[in-house]
Amino acid sequence: MPPYFALAALALMILFVLIRSRQMKRLGLAAFHFGKMDKKDFLIPPFVLLYIYLIVANTFNLPRFGGTVIVNTVTPLVGLALCALAPALFLWGLISFGRSFRVGVDMDAPGALVTGGAFALSRNPLYVAFFMILTGVFLILPTWIFFVYLMAGLWLIDRQVNLEETALKKIYGPIYDAYCEKVRRYI
Repeated sequence: MPPYFALAALALMILFVLIRSRQMKRLGLAAFHFGKMDKKDFLIPPFVLLYIYLIVANTFNLPRFGGTVIVNTVTPLVGLALCALAPALFLWGLISFGRSFRVGVDMDAPGALVTGGAFALSRNPLYVAFFMILTGVFLILPTWIFFVYLMAGLWLIDRQVNLEETALKKIYGPIYDAYCEKVRRYI
């Protein structure tokens, strides 16, 4: 059951982004600015697709690699809890974003700085939700390949957060600095 749940949680978060992006488009706002700050970001989607395949393969017993899953009774339950909470946090973050939601930073029309809702607890609640999914999947399917994805994902997310923070400091200046002093980067 837990691998199905991890797959559903990840699919739900992707669906949330697609729905929110479509809503933004209807409002006349471009939500996708992915890869504009760093062109190397376009290397990420193939690795995400492989990650999704690996979860599907482990869920439905398709050909896979990454070693045998080490079975125990505690860590899958923790992973399940993380995978259950991640979409809820992600959705709260999307709702909190309002009209300022973007995938990537829009330097031309960034929208208002969001400091309420989920952003009052974390400057990056959507990324925290992705941390939770990556960790949850690894705890549900503890193989070396999911550990590598967890480590690579943590590094990539932190890299993206640093790029975005640099841009947000340029856009919002002292207002953003004051926000950073009050609210933690992650949790």
